[in-house]
Amino acid sequence: MLSSARKAIASQPTKTKFRFRGCLFSKQDARLSRQLATQVQHHMRASVDDKALITLFDHPRSILRHSPFAVTGLFAHPSLTHPGALISLADATLIRAQLLTDRILRARESREELMKVVKNLDRLSDMLCGVIDLAELVRNAHPDRIWVEAANKAYETLCEFMNVLNTHVGLYEVLKAVLSDPSIVKTLSPEAYQTALIFWRDFEKSAIDLPPAQRNKFVSLSSDILVLGRQFLEGANAPRPPTSIKPSELSGLKDKGMGVRLQLQAQFTQRDLQVYPGSLQAQMIMRSAPEEEPRRRVYLAANSSTPKQIDVLETLLRKRAELAQLVGRDSFAHMTLDDKMAKTPDNVDNFLDALLDHTRPFARRALHTLSQRKQAHHGLSSLPVIQAWDRDFYCPPEPPAPPIALPPLTLGTVFMGLSRLFQHLYGISLRPAESASGEVWHTDVHKLEVVDEDKGIIGWIYADLFARRGKASGAAHYTVRCSRRTDDDDQRGDGSIEGLELRIQESEEFEAVKRHRLPNQDGVFQLPLVVLLCEFPRPTLTRGPTVLEWHEVLTLFHEMGHAMHSMIGRTEYQNVAGTRCATDFVELPSILMEHFLNSPTVLSLFDVDGSSTVRQIGNHHNDPCHSIDTYSQILLAAIDQKYHSPTVVDRSFDSTAELAKLHDTRGLIPYVPGTSFQTQFGHLFGYGATYYSYLFDRAIASRVWRNVFADDPLNRETGEKYKHEVLRYGGGKDPWKMVSALLDAPELETGDADAMREVGQWKIDDEVGQPGRH
Repeated sequence: MLSSARKAIASQPTKTKFRFRGCLFSKQDARLSRQLATQVQHHMRASVDDKALITLFDHPRSILRHSPFAVTGLFAHPSLTHPGALISLADATLIRAQLLTDRILRARESREELMKVVKNLDRLSDMLCGVIDLAELVRNAHPDRIWVEAANKAYETLCEFMNVLNTHVGLYEVLKAVLSDPSIVKTLSPEAYQTALIFWRDFEKSAIDLPPAQRNKFVSLSSDILVLGRQFLEGANAPRPPTSIKPSELSGLKDKGMGVRLQLQAQFTQRDLQVYPGSLQAQMIMRSAPEEEPRRRVYLAANSSTPKQIDVLETLLRKRAELAQLVGRDSFAHMTLDDKMAKTPDNVDNFLDALLDHTRPFARRALHTLSQRKQAHHGLSSLPVIQAWDRDFYCPPEPPAPPIALPPLTLGTVFMGLSRLFQHLYGISLRPAESASGEVWHTDVHKLEVVDEDKGIIGWIYADLFARRGKASGAAHYTVRCSRRTDDDDQRGDGSIEGLELRIQESEEFEAVKRHRLPNQDGVFQLPLVVLLCEFPRPTLTRGPTVLEWHEVLTLFHEMGHAMHSMIGRTEYQNVAGTRCATDFVELPSILMEHFLNSPTVLSLFDVDGSSTVRQIGNHHNDPCHSIDTYSQILLAAIDQKYHSPTVVDRSFDSTAELAKLHDTRGLIPYVPGTSFQTQFGHLFGYGATYYSYLFDRAIASRVWRNVFADDPLNRETGEKYKHEVLRYGGGKDPWKMVSALLDAPELETGDADAMREVGQWKIDDEVGQPGRH
């Protein structure tokens, strides 16, 4: 199944995550009717704001977006007008953070202060994350190198302090005193208690209760793991050596473009071709070469590793195991899964085993189809074995397609459809907003207000959607600011430092910009602000508006699923706001958003008039190879668990042998001796022991779509149920209870081994939720 491994892995390299109690750095059902059926859909007409979205994104020069009279800084912070201001803000934040840390450390002097510990820890986290998350965005999006350098410095300064807090024994002891006092615990709201548990678990994972020598060992191992992780990712992304292909082996290429050019090149040079894995030539050979040998050689080259690359990975895995055992856990997986929906490695295995059993018949049927094609191609008397290099030739990957034929979809049209969908489901719409001079980092960035019909503006989305030199590749959702209640902060109690009043005021004014009082809701809240980064082509005067490919529409819906989670998950504690929830739950809202694109009713929202004739027939098809790719992804999740199990501490541990054993015992395509794909599995670092999460959320999203939304996807009552049972809690409630309530499935509420097995038996709809969107 290694032939499908690349399709089962998101294309973006993983990054180390700094997370002090919440910092987040930070994707049709085949039963669609195939007979011809026509129906007319009637919806609310597109509003003036909806139509303005089309103008904003498709004709950006036709309206005034930056007021010439207002001058401010990034994200409307008056102080952030130049790079030095970001460094100054980081220094000012550090002063306030130290004051608040000292206040928490003194909390046991007063019961009143002990009652405020959880709130103050969350404030401390937000104080740091508010600048770190902004700096992370600037590092990845700002076109000015001086701004990027300033963001790097601010990021590193505050992360260094954060890492000190992560292992601060005094803070741990204060929190322990709070959680050991039943009279205080009973005063905590469910959200506050969940926040306290997040702090507690993270402290314990940092070896906080160990003797000094062992704590030092923990710090040393953590440092080693970071260094090894960087080396592993460098190796994973390093080009593999080329392989030689004889000109005679390229005869009969199905590709008449590049294939013909390669053949002419070979004839002219009279030498073997040097083909680099991952190149367009290599991809063409894997899809178009009738001869098996060139495909086999390209596959071998693409899945090769140096001894050093294997050693780096295996050393990384052993160091992780040693770290886990140092804090009393059986394995790194045991340590990592404590606060996830899965809870234990055994539960993950239960899920993956059930999912393998459920998916295997579909994958076998697909492989049988490929075997028949290979038999016919070679004129064989019996069905041949499908090898790893056969998959793309006998089942060439096809781009995703909509379930019905659609006209070209411009970026503005898709945003209009998103806004109309949110209006139907949640009573929430997107409204173009004017940005002041200096508020955004590039003229391509568009500001949107997220407007609730009852509460007014509930947050902002800055859309940086067009490709440009130096910008981070891929699609991403950045949480620059999380929700938090602020009117009960008791900021005066933090104290001050003589001579540093202006620096403290600088940080306080930065935070003050974020606060708003919403209609029909108690308290003052810090409202969420997110940034969407994509790399779509820019609209031009000659080519006109940006027209999205279907996979780009899927990507935009996916990322907007994250954005709406951030907007609606407006909690009182920032550590549980929006997308700050369990790793194996966070992708559910975004993958579910992709499912809405399977509904002709939803697709009719792209019609600006609000009334369209929908023909339930189109270019949707059931690609049999999707099940092969899903099966491959399950195997990758299984090897991730194996690599983070107690097995790795055995002196005889061999990552390649474990990979071969898994494919020979549970795979459907034979393992190819001499290959070692694991050194290119970059998610082993960023998502160690949690790679199952995306499959898990795909399964739940498929179930939620079929059981809750599919029959009437624009039903307001259903949307409100989802909004109130799931989205509004962020990470402040047990995800199992949320899913259980949404699906009316009380048997899932405990989230035990049986619940994990049950989810593993649910069908994953392969047409959506493909890896590559996060």
